[in-house]
Amino acid sequence: TIKELLTKNSIEFITTREPGGTPLAEKIRALLLNVEEDTPVPLTELLLMFASRAQHINKVIRPALSDGIWVLCDRFTDATYAYQGGGRGLNLDLISQLEQIVQHDLRPHLTLILDVSPELGMTRVRKRGEFDRFEREKIEFFNNVRTAYLNLAEKDPNRYIIIDAAR
Repeated sequence: TIKELLTKNSIEFITTREPGGTPLAEKIRALLLNVEEDTPVPLTELLLMFASRAQHINKVIRPALSDGIWVLCDRFTDATYAYQGGGRGLNLDLISQLEQIVQHDLRPHLTLILDVSPELGMTRVRKRGEFDRFEREKIEFFNNVRTAYLNLAEKDPNRYIIIDAAR
C-alpha cells in the first residue's frame, strides 16, 4: 500500500479524509451523509463540502505540509467536481470559484482514481450494510460521477493515475 511504501522509505505522512478530517468537519460530514435530516439542495451540499474543506485545509492539511509532512487524503476537491458537478449537475465554474476561494494555490500533486463500474461498486457497498445519503442515489448518478472522474484524468494525465479496482 501507499502507507507501507512511505513508511519503508521513512517519509513522514498523515492520513485524513473528506468531508471530515477535523471535529467540526466531521460534524459537517454527518450532516451530508445523514438520510434522516432535511436533505440539502445541491447548492447547500456544495457549500457544506467547501465549508468542511476550509476547516480541514486550515487545521490539518496546511500545517502538515508546512512541517514537511505528506498528506494522504481519501477524497478531495476532485470528488466535488465528480459528485456535485458530474452527479448533481452543478456548474463547474462555480465549483472552480469556490476551490480558488478556499484552497488558493493548494492542489494535490497526485490523485489515484480507483475505477470500477457503478454496478460493481454498489454490489460492494451493499455488503457493508446501511446506505448513506449518497449511496442511495440511482445508478445514473454514479455513471455521471464516474464519467466526471475520468474526464478530469483525461484533462491532466500527469496528475491522475487510474487504477482498475474491479479486481
